Amino acid sequence: MTVNQIELQVGDNAPEFCLPDKDDKEVCLKDFKGKYVIVYFYPKDNTPGCTTEAIGFTGILPELQKLNAEVIGISADSPESHAKFIEKKKLKVTLLSDLDKNVIKSYGKWGKRSFRGKDYMGVARSTFLINPDGKIAYIWSKVSVGRHPKEVKKILLELKI
Repeated sequence: MTVNQIELQVGDNAPEFCLPDKDDKEVCLKDFKGKYVIVYFYPKDNTPGCTTEAIGFTGILPELQKLNAEVIGISADSPESHAKFIEKKKLKVTLLSDLDKNVIKSYGKWGKRSFRGKDYMGVARSTFLINPDGKIAYIWSKVSVGRHPKEVKKILLELKI
């Protein structure tokens, strides 16, 4: 975490955002008022872990939609990169581009990371479940990409009971 970032908690209002999708069309969190929104932050299009996660969410998207939930992936990749990623992997989830990283930072997910012994600045893979009233209902700060989408569905089912 970098200096001056606020750690979001369950119960907090989810930070609002409007970001471009793969077609450069603006998508805003407020567009999903009345629905659950699964907002997942990921490091980079077309990398193994990010591909596994996106395919996992795509695979259960119809089940999530039946639970009144939508899935939004956010990275610092460009809309063009998202378009190629979606086409190449046949993804159905919405991917948004945060080139200036303001939204990633507002969720506290930009900072110093380590990978294979090297430190760098990047996106922390994480997911926020936002309830229909715009409040954070659940946070996953550590994500195991293979089983994560099903874990999100399980929590969503528990919250709806």
